[in-house]
Amino acid sequence: MSNVRPRMTNLFEQLGLDSSDEAIAQFIATHQLSAHTKITEASYWTEAQRQFLAEKIKSDGSWAIIVDQLNESLHEDSLIQ
Repeated sequence: MSNVRPRMTNLFEQLGLDSSDEAIAQFIATHQLSAHTKITEASYWTEAQRQFLAEKIKSDGSWAIIVDQLNESLHEDSLIQ
């Protein structure tokens, strides 16, 4: 078992996405979700990506923190009043 804390770049790598800082920022900017859409319900995930995210959320471990950070980032526009 690794003691390395996952980072956003690790999450994007696990999801099979470009994990460069620029690509992460671009993904977040172009994949915003409505306030009522759960991260695991986003239409742009593959079934494998959706399952990975759901599994990490349920684990309530260090991966869950990173998935939650991504979730918050993907909902930023829905919070702007």
